[in-house]
Amino acid sequence: MTSPAVREDTWDLVTVPARQGLEAVDILRRGAGEAVGPVLHDDSCDTLGFLVPSGTADAWDVPGSACTQTLGGVSPAPPLEGSGWLLPPGEADLVTDPVVLREALGEAARLIEAADNCR
Repeated sequence: MTSPAVREDTWDLVTVPARQGLEAVDILRRGAGEAVGPVLHDDSCDTLGFLVPSGTADAWDVPGSACTQTLGGVSPAPPLEGSGWLLPPGEADLVTDPVVLREALGEAARLIEAADNCR
């Protein structure tokens, strides 16, 4: 599966707690195709941000996450102050498919819950 391309230098940003985000990145990278686009982390490493197609914020409703509308191109420099790239943009400037991200975040939440319940 190929991720949608960034359109007209706009994208939305899905932010999640770092632990869930790292699990989701792992899930997405193990999948077939290029399912994960650029991913940001904040300097305190509390959250991860997935670049998704513009318009995703209009219907995003995944508990424990937020999706904000953002304007900005994807470049080698992180687009938000106080952030860095966990996965920098590639040559094609792809973003993560929100449907695939939603599934990965759900699976990540279930894995984390199962791990926490084993203690």
